[in-house]
Amino acid sequence: MNIRNIAIIAHVDHGKTTLVDQLLKMSGTFRDNEEVTSMDSNAIEQERGITILAKTTALNYKGCRINILDTPGHADFGGEVERIMNMVDGVLLVVDAYEGTMPQTRFVLKKALEAGVTPVVVVNKIDKESARPKEVVDEVLDLFIELGADLEQLEFPVVYASGLAGTSSLDPDPSTQEHTMDPILDMIVNYIPAPDVNEEGGLQFQPALLDYNDFVGRIGIGRVKRGKMKVNEMVSCVRIDGSIKQFRIQKMFGYMGLKRIEVTEAKAGDIVAIAGLPDIEVGETVCTVGSEEALPLLRIDEPTLQMTFGVNTSPFCGREGKILTARKIEERLMKETERDVSLKVIPNDSESFIVSGRGELHLSILIENMRREGFELQVSKPEVIVKEIDGVKCEPYEDVQVDVPEEYVGSVIEALGNREGTMENMNSSDGQVRLNYTVPSRGLIGFMTEFMTMTKGYGMLNHTFKEYRKMAGSAVGERKLGVLVSMENGKATAYALGQLEDRGVMFIEPGADVYEGMVVGEHSHDNDLAVNVVKGKKLTNTRASGSDHTVVLKRPRLMPLETCLDYINSDELVEVTPASFRIRKKILNTNERKKYDAKK
Repeated sequence: MNIRNIAIIAHVDHGKTTLVDQLLKMSGTFRDNEEVTSMDSNAIEQERGITILAKTTALNYKGCRINILDTPGHADFGGEVERIMNMVDGVLLVVDAYEGTMPQTRFVLKKALEAGVTPVVVVNKIDKESARPKEVVDEVLDLFIELGADLEQLEFPVVYASGLAGTSSLDPDPSTQEHTMDPILDMIVNYIPAPDVNEEGGLQFQPALLDYNDFVGRIGIGRVKRGKMKVNEMVSCVRIDGSIKQFRIQKMFGYMGLKRIEVTEAKAGDIVAIAGLPDIEVGETVCTVGSEEALPLLRIDEPTLQMTFGVNTSPFCGREGKILTARKIEERLMKETERDVSLKVIPNDSESFIVSGRGELHLSILIENMRREGFELQVSKPEVIVKEIDGVKCEPYEDVQVDVPEEYVGSVIEALGNREGTMENMNSSDGQVRLNYTVPSRGLIGFMTEFMTMTKGYGMLNHTFKEYRKMAGSAVGERKLGVLVSMENGKATAYALGQLEDRGVMFIEPGADVYEGMVVGEHSHDNDLAVNVVKGKKLTNTRASGSDHTVVLKRPRLMPLETCLDYINSDELVEVTPASFRIRKKILNTNERKKYDAKK
């Protein structure tokens, strides 16, 4: 059968997943009465509108089987994009018709060009009033040239589409759009090459992605590079260290639409998932027994951030969650490493674990998943992983691109300067300014909330990992203001909160349960202040007119998970339960904490 293997790549939120959903819908992959659910099946993916895990799907079109891999756009999941390039022969580069090329566009395209795959450009969201398709195609061409594309890659075809409306055409004029996805599908069939593979040689199959399932254990997803394989066949696996292990293929899965279907055999060019080896790793090679030839290893991005996950030790432990013990937390973290190759977990002490990942989003999604499963835990401030290179301490640096209205440029430049950022470039057009910076990753921890407040929500900030460089100044990334810390246990009262309003911003409402050492607000100065938020009003038997005015409080600041992780300093923790997030001091007792701070 005629096969095409393609990946869909783009900057986050440029419409990859919506486009794949439309391709499936319009190619007749679903029956008329079948409900089409989105590719982003995970609850967090649907809430946030982002793709977290790469998804595999397939459709049949004009006698051709098209295997499609929908990739994540976020920098934290960039490692997956890189490995997927090994499984495909072409990419659909999706670019927003207004935003044009963005930092992640550059990152994913660079990976595609390095792998030598054939590109097709899809200018999406052509129905936006602000669309500027011709300029965007020029930007894409400039990016191709800048990234060193060869002449063949520069001859890329362009399709104009709206994933949301389900229309496409080969003309940049929005009025030529038709309600069909055929121009994109035709382009895939006619322009992207079929896999150049040998069905006759010995088997070579290399997993590029992992999945996990409680029934069959770890599943390796990849493309058959050569030969054929069947269910129940004995095969050899060439491990990363060069050793060889034989195993039997217990199950094999192919893809059709949004379903994973069991198949009995696969041949060169097919993208399949196999189960049978409980500890199969990304980049190992599955071969015919007796003719073991390893494929080149795949590069897996090293983690750049780490956090400590520990058992919840707050006075409220066990109130809201069901799963509390270190053993259960360890089991859950180890299970996550089965399917996520970028995640590393090492025990810290009997009650806590050091978890390393690709970025704040990567780790916060793991915390969010655990919280929803009923876990209670406490996590520390994210820290960058420092490496020693040639005897010099080095830390990760990132490429940062900021798009802001002109009036906020001054404050953004000042803020990034304070975080050891170096400006590389600055362009302005139509009242919008684009700044390019190189900033230490430490300087970006906790910056997003400050940036959004500073630009009143109009700014856009994107960053991707660049390289390890010599350590910057020591105080990068610590919060400047102190916090208000409760010195009593009990319920917060409106009376007490009303008296503290001029001291800073509150994080809690009247009636909230608090404990000694819990952070209840932000101080307006740079030192921490112990406060009593539970005291009630003394009742007297005399009444004066006007003494009992109702207390009108300002709204407390909302602190969702990412904001809490961004906010805390190194002497604080975030307590995470299924019902709430609380910031607390590591040392809860007020007097002990004062002694400890005095020693410092």
